This record gives sequence, C-alpha cells and structure tokens, in this order.
Amino acid sequence: MDLASNLGGKIDKSDVLTAVEKYEQYHVFHGGNEEERKANYTDMVNKYYDLATSFYEYGWGESFHFAHRWKGESLRESIKRHEHFLALQLGIKPGQKVLDVGCGIGGPLREIARFSNSAVTGLNNNEYQITRGKELNRLAGVDKTCNFVKADFMKMPFPENSFDAVYAIEATCHAPDAYGCYKEIYRVLKPGQCFAAYEWCMTDAFDPDNAEHQKIKGEIEIGDGLPDIRLTTKCLEALKQAGFEVIWEKDLAKDSPVPWYLPLDKNHFSLSSFRLTAVGRFITKNMVKILEYIKLAPQGSQRVSNFLEQAAEGLVDGGRREIFTPMYFFLARKPE
Repeated sequence: MDLASNLGGKIDKSDVLTAVEKYEQYHVFHGGNEEERKANYTDMVNKYYDLATSFYEYGWGESFHFAHRWKGESLRESIKRHEHFLALQLGIKPGQKVLDVGCGIGGPLREIARFSNSAVTGLNNNEYQITRGKELNRLAGVDKTCNFVKADFMKMPFPENSFDAVYAIEATCHAPDAYGCYKEIYRVLKPGQCFAAYEWCMTDAFDPDNAEHQKIKGEIEIGDGLPDIRLTTKCLEALKQAGFEVIWEKDLAKDSPVPWYLPLDKNHFSLSSFRLTAVGRFITKNMVKILEYIKLAPQGSQRVSNFLEQAAEGLVDGGRREIFTPMYFFLARKPE
C-alpha cells in the first residue's frame, strides 16, 4: 500500500500518466534523442525520480546503488561496505562537513554520517526525495547533523571552498555535462581535499557501431533517467579538465567476486533480496497492475513498472557483456 500511495511522488495522481508519456518521449525507443535529453535534463530527471522512487525504495531499500560484492556477503552488507569504502578513501574525520551530490532519499548519507561521525549535506533537485529523506533522517536520529538542499548540481548554491569532502554515488551520470558538474564540485571543495565517486559508464568494450550495444545502452538510459552514458575515459578527461589531480581510478566491477548485476538476473533467486528477483518483480508488476485497475495506484503506474523492468534487462545484459559498469571509481584531489 505504501508503494501504491507514493507512486508519482510530488506529481498530482491525475497527472502521472501524462508525466510518464512526456518522460518516455525523451528516449530513443519513443523517438527522443540525446540533445533533447541534455537540454531538458532537469525536467527529465525530476519526472523520472517522481515516478520511480517508490519502486526503488520498495525493491532496493534506502540506498539506490549497486556494490562490489564478496562471496557469502548479502546485498545489504555489500551496499554498506561500498559506502564505508568511499568514506575511508576520502579520509572523512569526525565533525567534518561533507557533501553528497545527488543524494537520493539519503541512504548513503545516513550510513556515512554514522560511520564517520561527520555532518553530511545531501544535494538533490527532486522535492519528493528530499521530503522523504528528511523524514528518514528524523527516524534515524541524524536530522541535527545532516540536512538536504534542493538544487541543481550544475549550479550549486554554496560558496567556494565549503566542504571537507565531496562524494557522488551513481548520481552525476544524470548530469548533461561531466565537466560542468565536476567543475562545480571542484569549486565548493576545500583546497587539498578530495572528491570520490562511483560513476555509471560504458566501458572500452562498448562498440557504438554495434546495434545490440546501442539497444542495451538505450534500455539503461530510459529505465534510469539518463541523458547519455559516458565512457570511463570521458569521465577521467573531464575530471582533469576541471582541475582535479586523479589519485587513482578503477572499474571495481572487473574484480567483483559476485557479479554486481546478480540481484537483477532472472536466473538468480534470493530470499534476502526477493523483491529484486524475477519472481519478486513478476509479483510486483502484477500487484501494480491490480492496484492501478482498482484505482489505488494512479494511471500510468504499470508503464513505470515496465520501463524499470526494461532497465533491469539492459543492466544485466550490459554487465554480462562487460560493456557497462555502475562502479567506475575514482578518487581525485583539489590541489592546495
């Protein structure tokens, strides 16, 4: 029932179907193109998260990201370790001011704040996610030290040299321009301090002339609200162009003992992450269909479920073929 009542986020329930149709039109499967997505990225990404957030939280929890995973480790454990790893790489110390760029509903924000005893600000341009994040902060008891700011990460409302550390977890892939986004992060980061991120990227194995590769890329873009998926090399170039010194970078998917896409693989079954399995997604899809039919869920909910399912298939195919990674990691420093 929480899933049904929250579908559409801040969009009026009577307008959900119209929002779905407009969102779909941005993407290649519905006649859209990259230039239009980049020009209208704020509207596209906001519509996406209004439509998809309740599905994410229902199936994935509070942290909307993948993780490097060891054998014998649960998905939830790997997600927490993935966040702790980021905090350790940044060397976050108690009391420091940290910025989470594209923070979602704040799952990583709360985990990193508690792990490092720091004060984390979450930057997000989606009103529904911020409202939800504030409530979860209150319930977790971190609302006095952690906060949210509604703003575009291409135009941050912070003075220069404001933060002791900055991180982004599978978020800056929504930026229409990596250089512009990284340059803003560089501006608000204190000199001598670090920025770390997990980026969604196409790998060197991606062939732009391969129709199947392009189909997979398009499925991920429509299912995840992306204007374009950049190559790892383009992210690295943009970092250096923005002024950062790159300390180290690596696609962490390459040596993950358990494939990062396993939770979405239809051949995989897990009780601990049942809602993500083929059976769990089938049940969710039909539940949404029934809820929409009896008008407990807004019209258009099934179509949101469908493009998220399309994304899951694209992510698994992209992972298997090693043409896509959700965890291209880098640690970069702003010079003194």
